[in-house]
Amino acid sequence: MTSAIPPVFPAYATLHWDESVPIDVHERAVIDTLTRHTADQPWWLGYLETGAHDVVFDRAPRVPLYADWPYVLVQAGPAQTLTWRRGHMRGDGALPDLFFPQDRTWLVSALWDDVWTCVGGPEDLIAALCREPHLNARRVTTDEDALPPGLARD
Repeated sequence: MTSAIPPVFPAYATLHWDESVPIDVHERAVIDTLTRHTADQPWWLGYLETGAHDVVFDRAPRVPLYADWPYVLVQAGPAQTLTWRRGHMRGDGALPDLFFPQDRTWLVSALWDDVWTCVGGPEDLIAALCREPHLNARRVTTDEDALPPGLARD
């Protein structure tokens, strides 16, 4: 878990898209849940430059994160998370690879070699994500493997 999310949050979860749910329904549920648990403020959206996926702003400077992976970070809002691109490493969806609110109360991150998404944040947010039927979410701890049940590493 701590490869994707630093160990600074009260609670953690993984989200894994279940192909029986349309990707846009899954991603809308992610954003709607996060929005309900976040004060009105800008969000930071991060797009990882993999060479295979759109970073939205091709000429923007890159910020090295994690293992010096190049991200384009843009300040925007929840609406842009679902509209600025199509297609990422987790499927045909639009979500950024990394995003968080300005106050940094939570962080959503999908590492470039994972097909699931990790979230760190307040207990009530993680509980809400785990209750949402379209998210295939499960609570994890920082010392637990984030690999969702039923998936295998390549």
